[in-house]
Amino acid sequence: MRVPEQLDNAPDQNGNLKLNGMSVITFCLHTQGRIGSYFLKEHLLLYVKSGIYTVRFRDQKYTVRSNEMVFLHKSIVIEYEKSGEPGSKYLLDYMMFFLNEKTLEDFVKFAEMKPIYPVSDIVPVSIIPVNNLITSYIESLKPYFDKPDHINDGLVRVKLMELLFHIADSNERFLYQLLQPGNNDSTGIGKIMEENFTNPVSLHDLAYLSGRSLSTFKRDFQATYDTSPLKWIRNRRLDKAENLLLETTISVTDICYSVGFENIAHFSKVFKLRFGQSPSEYRQQSRLRDDRVKNRVSTS
Repeated sequence: MRVPEQLDNAPDQNGNLKLNGMSVITFCLHTQGRIGSYFLKEHLLLYVKSGIYTVRFRDQKYTVRSNEMVFLHKSIVIEYEKSGEPGSKYLLDYMMFFLNEKTLEDFVKFAEMKPIYPVSDIVPVSIIPVNNLITSYIESLKPYFDKPDHINDGLVRVKLMELLFHIADSNERFLYQLLQPGNNDSTGIGKIMEENFTNPVSLHDLAYLSGRSLSTFKRDFQATYDTSPLKWIRNRRLDKAENLLLETTISVTDICYSVGFENIAHFSKVFKLRFGQSPSEYRQQSRLRDDRVKNRVSTS
């Protein structure tokens, strides 16, 4: 899913504060292991009050436990696993602070910060130290979620500035990471497409990740691959689906969703247009051919 937009109506949401498009969402649930993934449209600060929240980005794994915080840079796709602690009936209680560009600009002005020059080593995921001030701050937010509609926007803004001050005070380098536009590769369209073709990203998202406008992204892509981005994504997903059908026993439904399709009927339709058979028929015919080959080898 794309976040924060698609978290607004999440079933385990326990409260939501908004200011100029910025969201603070609190969750409280009982779980022994829930997995998923999302594409971050904005920076995210995630604070775990109790439980365990595991984040995976590429080949790195980060485990955030009770009273710990992690920073996730915008414009990345992460996988997560959520689990409560056994001694608390697997209760997981955490808060997500999404920080948009307007919020960060306000903070820079509010804090009278000097311009921060670009750094070469942007860290997409980093654990943020939590001191007593940050812990007390988190507790002070509890009354705000009881009646969010009655909270003045100005007060929400002040509270958010307070959080950023606390974090910046305990970790100065955090500011350098926070205020960077993103590790956009102005030329590596192929790398960006390969990393994201199974993810729920739009063409606008892909253009942003490549450091291009949407029109420039489409033009450059067409010139490089002689096809449109949407056709390339569909064919790349079908290639991966074919590979999974032939080399694994994963169900057709699970393959459909794992390669990025959101509708099993549509997946079956475009697969048949490409390969001449439905996914199930394609797998069955392939196995029959393999069996015949094995029989001929064994009898020769």
